[in-house]
Amino acid sequence: MDSFSLEQQRRSDSDSRFIDCNGFRVHYKLYGSGKPPYLVLLHGSFLSIRSWRDVTASLSKEATVLVFDRPAFGLTSRPVPLPGNEARYSPEAQSDLIVALMDKLGFERAVLAGNSTGGTLALLTALRHPGRVQGLVLVGAMIYSGYANSEVPSFMKPFMKLMSLVFSRLMKLMITRLYDGNIRGFWHVKSRLSDETLAAFRADLMVGDWSRCFWELFLETHRLGFKKRTASVKVPTLVVTGEHDLTVKTEESFRLVREIAGAELLVIPDCAHLPQEEQPEAFVKGVQTFMRRLC
Repeated sequence: MDSFSLEQQRRSDSDSRFIDCNGFRVHYKLYGSGKPPYLVLLHGSFLSIRSWRDVTASLSKEATVLVFDRPAFGLTSRPVPLPGNEARYSPEAQSDLIVALMDKLGFERAVLAGNSTGGTLALLTALRHPGRVQGLVLVGAMIYSGYANSEVPSFMKPFMKLMSLVFSRLMKLMITRLYDGNIRGFWHVKSRLSDETLAAFRADLMVGDWSRCFWELFLETHRLGFKKRTASVKVPTLVVTGEHDLTVKTEESFRLVREIAGAELLVIPDCAHLPQEEQPEAFVKGVQTFMRRLC
């Protein structure tokens, strides 16, 4: 057994589960009765399924809830993409992974709720696999700006791939130094994020060869053209923004509501980029109200 598998065993919780899917050994948790409606929660970058810890129990009273660590984060395995394996970190590959997990768990259709870059993937999945998405909850979703919609210039990518070991080490130094301040910036009231929880998030990220795998994810990030595609979203959508979100500014969420036909808006007061963390009761109430109208 390799060192990462040992770490998975050592750090997993009593309700942790693992499943092989699309080249990854995915860490996930499942809550609720196992029957429809199904709700899939997609965390943001540099976080993990820990980000949903205060809402899963309440949400699972009315839905079967799936949370999983996205590739490059948490206790999901972090293989380096090679010709002999399936593991890929592109947005499209991550979107396909969501649907593949649904297949393995027997979810015919699900509501996808994504926070930050998790919202990017939720929207992309609705565009690529519309028959599998019953509804969208886009929480501070990174749609129009931010690194999830940037890309490495094509002429530089071969060199950057060749120098992956060097660049991933530089990225490791940068992320390690800036991590705590960056994560605290997701909160409106910084004191709500305890030192213990911050340390746990940090430990969730920095497992195994984490910087190399995040580098692979970064290299595969590219512009998704959402500015021209949001109008084609046909599933019921709830857009959620924290009143004080500075990571994905509230104006971008307002724009998203205007561009998706029939979309609803929920502004949650007294919180920033992570409403499910700072205002879990208001978040649960908004999601449950939305889902009741779908089912």
